[in-house]
Amino acid sequence: MAEVIVRLKNVNIYQGTNLILQDVNIIVNKGEFVYLVGKTGAGKSSLLKTLYGDLLLKDGEGEVAGFNLKDMDWKKVPYLRRNLGVVFQDFQLLTDRNVNDNLKFVLRATGWKDEKLMDEKIADVLDKVGLKSKGFKMPFEMSGGEQQRVDVARALLNSPKLILADEPTGNLDPETSDEIMQLLFQISKDYGTSIIMATHDYIVINKYPGRTLRTEKGRVLDNATISIQ
Repeated sequence: MAEVIVRLKNVNIYQGTNLILQDVNIIVNKGEFVYLVGKTGAGKSSLLKTLYGDLLLKDGEGEVAGFNLKDMDWKKVPYLRRNLGVVFQDFQLLTDRNVNDNLKFVLRATGWKDEKLMDEKIADVLDKVGLKSKGFKMPFEMSGGEQQRVDVARALLNSPKLILADEPTGNLDPETSDEIMQLLFQISKDYGTSIIMATHDYIVINKYPGRTLRTEKGRVLDNATISIQ
């Protein structure tokens, strides 16, 4: 029986007092790759924020990587996030330090202390994303595709059960988008990492088909039909 990484049952998601999504029911299993699509303002970001503990769960039942979202509070959120990886559209790298130091900053922030173990982990994740010799580079010395690979490497640092990718190809040209998609699918396949990827890029979805969730009219539709728009 497949290990369940995300389970939402009868969930209502709010921004403040505004109901954004209602009666959300989702199960994502270990190693599954899932697209999250929908118009701007339809609730994609709110759903992702609920999964990584930025929006606390008020209604329904929710579990992510073994953590009960209903019991989540500001003290428990860091422990949840150590089991998640997040990939951003705009990379969000620290511009005043090189790649190695960007990654070491995250490790220290999540409780790592042994310098040797940190160096070994950084070398490992950079190797996985094809940047083995680029740790000394500053972000401004790298292409957009390389910076996004660093972003993926950062998401892998704590060997997460789940990666939440928010528009990871949004700022990339088609060829570089292809490279990032191949990398994400390979990570999902090789390491059994579940990936939920929010995107507007229907060309990518058609080229790399997968299960699709669509936020629409306050609901989340599972396996929604996708076509180039």
